[in-house]
Amino acid sequence: MDSQKVLYSSKRNDENYTPKYAVKSVLEYIKPEWVIWCPFDTEESEFVKEISKTNKVIYSHIKYGQDFYNYEPKEHWDCLISNPPFTNKRKIFERALSFNKPMALLMSNTWLNDKYSKWVFYESGRNMQLLMFDKRIEYLSPNSDIKNKITFSSSYYCSDFLQKGIILKKLEKVEI
Repeated sequence: MDSQKVLYSSKRNDENYTPKYAVKSVLEYIKPEWVIWCPFDTEESEFVKEISKTNKVIYSHIKYGQDFYNYEPKEHWDCLISNPPFTNKRKIFERALSFNKPMALLMSNTWLNDKYSKWVFYESGRNMQLLMFDKRIEYLSPNSDIKNKITFSSSYYCSDFLQKGIILKKLEKVEI
């Protein structure tokens, strides 16, 4: 198997959906003039739905034949925001940082235990920023509204996105 071409694991936990409240928590940091690329999203994604209320959004997904490792939208975009698969996170962050544009990717906080999480930012010459929360995000299971039992907390791992290095925010788990 060519691991460079694998984007999604066959494990169920790679296709979990971000609830609206977790998307809303990042909206205030998006500059109004930015065109946002959501590279792991379909038109049904809460990222696409919520961000498109204020910004132009370009979305792509492997199910459309748009593999993040070798696809980039032809039209101009300014910032990358999404919830990527947790599998192959090292390669995902390498690719995301290589664009040298603002980004915010939702990822497990357990990744901070991996030295590579810091190294990939350091090697890219970009600073790591974290938008952290006081509660765990309850991701949604595919094809249902059932919330998964989450045993880890998540943060947005960012670069050139936040006003400072670490922001701790109260997560309002209210769907509006």
